[in-house]
Amino acid sequence: MRRSIDQLRSQRWFASNDIRGFAHRQRMQQQGLSREEFMGRPIVGILNTWSDLSPCHAHLRERAQAIKRGVLQAGGYPLELPAMSLGEVMVKPTTMLYRNFLAMEAEELIRSLPLDGVVLLGGCDKTTPGLVMGALSMDVPALFCPAGPMLNDRYQGQSVGAGTHTKKYWEKYTVGEIDQAEWIALEARMTRAPGTCNTMGTASTMTAIVEAMGLALPGASSIPAMDASHTRMAWACGQRIVEMVWDDLKPSRFITRASFLNGVATWMALGGSTNAAVHLPAMAGRTGIPLGLDDFDAMARRVPVLANLFPAGDRLMEDFYYAGGLPALLQRIAGVLDLNAQTCTGRTLGENIAGAVPLDDAVIRPLDQPVVAAPADCPEAGLALAVLRGNLAPDGAVIKPSAASPRLLRHTGPALVFDSNADMLAAINDPALDVTEDSVLVLRNGGPVGGPGMPEWGNLPVPKKLLQRGVRDILRLSDSRMSGTHYGTCVLHISPESAVGGPLALVRTGDLIRIDIGERRLELLVPDEELAARRRDWTPPPQPYVRGFTRIYQREVTQAHLGCDFDVLAGNAATPEPPIY
Repeated sequence: MRRSIDQLRSQRWFASNDIRGFAHRQRMQQQGLSREEFMGRPIVGILNTWSDLSPCHAHLRERAQAIKRGVLQAGGYPLELPAMSLGEVMVKPTTMLYRNFLAMEAEELIRSLPLDGVVLLGGCDKTTPGLVMGALSMDVPALFCPAGPMLNDRYQGQSVGAGTHTKKYWEKYTVGEIDQAEWIALEARMTRAPGTCNTMGTASTMTAIVEAMGLALPGASSIPAMDASHTRMAWACGQRIVEMVWDDLKPSRFITRASFLNGVATWMALGGSTNAAVHLPAMAGRTGIPLGLDDFDAMARRVPVLANLFPAGDRLMEDFYYAGGLPALLQRIAGVLDLNAQTCTGRTLGENIAGAVPLDDAVIRPLDQPVVAAPADCPEAGLALAVLRGNLAPDGAVIKPSAASPRLLRHTGPALVFDSNADMLAAINDPALDVTEDSVLVLRNGGPVGGPGMPEWGNLPVPKKLLQRGVRDILRLSDSRMSGTHYGTCVLHISPESAVGGPLALVRTGDLIRIDIGERRLELLVPDEELAARRRDWTPPPQPYVRGFTRIYQREVTQAHLGCDFDVLAGNAATPEPPIY
């Protein structure tokens, strides 16, 4: 039922005739606004994560202007609010340390200010889940406007993807196949426009998931950042959010477990980033909806990788857009989706994608032509995700088989253990390093507490001495994460992490480790009695953070399989609206 103006939350600030109402209206007019501009209209916040140090979001000030036009033309009043910008690469030690910070900021910006609805403007890896987590907790009408992927590039006749080819070319540079002049030239051209990574990294994985869940307009996540259609999409977000406010179409009215499972199915069909295995439980946790690793593994068994995008494939997001974008991919996997799930448009997911047609089967593959053709002796090699358990990962670990080497998905080898990323980097290119292609590199103290913040250290470099022999992949294990743009046989998110006493803390160099993708097992082949003795001798690593946000983070953060949210933020219990005096 359509609401009247007096039912909107902003009116608690602006409509009263007491001194408080006077002061709120007065301060708006202090900015040069006329009383009539904002009175009697829905107030829409635009949470903008633009920053000069976030190149993925370099265009978001202009997109905010397009949203404002849409809001004004639909009869609302827009107010732009800066929110913490989590630009990958620049933020240290990791943007993951601050995802929950952004989620808190988004929630409290909405709660503390006179906003009837919000457009969430972001897209780089952690901005999407951070903004959505805050909006889900606050539960006012909310619409996500994705930043969009950057433009394609080509080098020597080959498509070049951000992150994925940085890793590939670095290996070539390391062994002398690329000289310094060529390396410097690549630096200036591989990321040639604003926007998020143009591979199927974490950014496009998460924006696509959010669209499939119904929190973004149909097709929004596929539009390149610099395409004119992207500006038009931003304008449409401004138009739509006003209608959502009048209809009180807040997330709790349409986000269900089916919505989340639609997002999970989308992730698998995209061959998306393993980072979604951390973000989705955190997002679901804000709604009280159960969702976890077993749901992801089950969906991965049902949905093949159909999006031919780096790192699993050989195309880029711009190609995906031309091929029909996400609506076309969703049509391909319609049989596993709940098409009756409601969305921000006021229509069902099925209605949103009706008429969408894949325009290029080489980019959006038919169901019987998946991107990764798994060998007969390892059918699991084509999966977008597998969840491993065993005495080394009691609460689970994840691997992306479609980006791994099939020969290593059933493997036993001796551990080579590093206690920190710094130790690993100092030793990895030492010619005397005792390592073979059968070795299992183990990095610990890279988890939520140990990192701190669970940095993207999980794609450990292949030792230089092996690169020189032509080896391009070995088995690597860690309690940290890996960039969605990267590839290789990397077991990630081992839970519980080593810094809190997880079994990874007990591994010693030379111990045999076994992985079996078919059995979904990850085992440390050491007798229980020996492990018990090692545990008695174990002491937690020292933590230098005694104050500040990082100390709060280490105290409150949950483990990877639970989403690394803060205990105090999880759940869907309502927080009271602020009193106005």
